[in-house]
Amino acid sequence: MPTATDFKDYYAILGVSKTATPEEIKRAYRKLARKHHPDVNPGNPAAEEKFKDINEANEVISNPETRAKYDEFGQHWKQGAAGVPPRSTSPNSAGFDDRDFNGYGNFDDFINDIMGGRAKAGRTNYRQAEDFGGFRSQAPAPDTEAAIALSFSEAFHGVQKRLQLDDDTVNVRIPPGAKSGSRIRVKGKGRPSPFSQQRGDLYLTIELRPHSFFQFAGDNLTCEVPLRPDEAVLGAQIRVPTPDGAVTMTVAKGSHSGQSLRLRGKGWILPKGVRTDLIVKIQIVSPQELSEIEQDCYEKIQANSSFNPRSTIEAVTL
Repeated sequence: MPTATDFKDYYAILGVSKTATPEEIKRAYRKLARKHHPDVNPGNPAAEEKFKDINEANEVISNPETRAKYDEFGQHWKQGAAGVPPRSTSPNSAGFDDRDFNGYGNFDDFINDIMGGRAKAGRTNYRQAEDFGGFRSQAPAPDTEAAIALSFSEAFHGVQKRLQLDDDTVNVRIPPGAKSGSRIRVKGKGRPSPFSQQRGDLYLTIELRPHSFFQFAGDNLTCEVPLRPDEAVLGAQIRVPTPDGAVTMTVAKGSHSGQSLRLRGKGWILPKGVRTDLIVKIQIVSPQELSEIEQDCYEKIQANSSFNPRSTIEAVTL
């Protein structure tokens, strides 16, 4: 039987008010789950414990029926749902007074006393009698939200992951093409209901770890590729990495820094195998060291060039 010190303020754990909307609860949960997920904090027991509390809090107050019981019965909400009169000798943060519960013959008597006789009508909305005279919840098993961090390679190709959910090990297949914010539903693999022991669904929110070369631009991928000055001036055939191997790309004569070239069908993978584009941004890079031949050639170009890239700004004034 829980005591006052066992009571967990689920609203405080998620950092929301008691009047928070379902959307506010969902946003708070996702933010905290990403921050404290064990994959993001390997070897950190405090983060793991915090992650468990976050999931427990979300499981209860994200479900309208369990939230109503929690708001009504406080630390005794599980006993209230099971039809057991709670026993307490100290106050709790939900606002119940100190009282001796031994004098109540059943839970209806207890609730009618503290709630002014309105318990019997309300409880029939979510409980029914079993063969042994107890009670069970008719509320659906709550869904479980969790976050999972993936590398770009795992997300692009798809991956099999083994997750630890409390005391259960769950094998999850992540299909190719997951992105940050993608949600994967694993049917019947959520936590069991505290009332019926039926399992809800597990929803995994994907978080991609940053990549050193590729970035997202909507559904497309982008990357930055360096060019030598002569390649930009004369044009060139260059090799460009893509998610599934390097390809040859043509750089036209007179290309400039910041120019974007498109490799169609070489970006991210979408459902049904469709590929987006890879946007290649050109960055002209000058050599830091020159051979004698290179030095001589650049000096001749400088001495004989009539091109002035600043001609359009020479008349600029305030």
